[in-house]
Amino acid sequence: MKILVSVASAAEAQAARDGGADLIDAKDPFTGALGAVSLETLLEIHRSVGGSRPVTAALGDAADQDAVEHAAFEFAAGGTAFVKIGFASIRSATRAAALTTAAVRGARTGSADTCGVVAVAYADTGGVTSLTPSALIDVASRAGAVGVLLDTSDKDGLGLRSLVPSRELASWVARAHGAGLVVALAGKLSADDLSWVRDCGADIAGVRGAACDGGRTGRVTAEKVRQLSARLAVVRI
Repeated sequence: MKILVSVASAAEAQAARDGGADLIDAKDPFTGALGAVSLETLLEIHRSVGGSRPVTAALGDAADQDAVEHAAFEFAAGGTAFVKIGFASIRSATRAAALTTAAVRGARTGSADTCGVVAVAYADTGGVTSLTPSALIDVASRAGAVGVLLDTSDKDGLGLRSLVPSRELASWVARAHGAGLVVALAGKLSADDLSWVRDCGADIAGVRGAACDGGRTGRVTAEKVRQLSARLAVVRI
């Protein structure tokens, strides 16, 4: 299992790298669960990492096919390994698949197929204001995405571990793997949650608040990431 640390700046990216993060994820924590940084900030993050780690990026919640295709193209052209898109206010699997297909098209055009798309569902919306986790797997597989992420939308609410029973989550992860998808889990994960994420079978654990001094809207520090990396090393044994 790998650890992904979301960063909002080049300085935070350096801290995440120095602390031992496996993946460095560009994301603006002040603009939602999948807040996108500017293209300029993304490029600064890339330069600060210097190719030593894969850089990924959040593109926000998709609503318009042309817009998400263009954003995926730009971020892919900037060297991003994969981009993440969510579906807030979208419950239609057909609509979500069309948006994902557009993102995949943009990412492939911008990167000669080296950038993938990860489709995101939220565990705390109950399928009322977003796509259900169950539907997400079929959408991602049909649209050509490389992976799925189960996250939380409300960062002031409950974390993923409190929202989804372990057996149910493990079954969801196994089903996604059966569809050939990489699986990431996030949503207010702490260092103590890493073994739980591993036991559920996920490939990637995504964190932000646990890597920061001052919580999610604080600052990523190398020491916090180093502590997470050390815990992950124990989990891997």
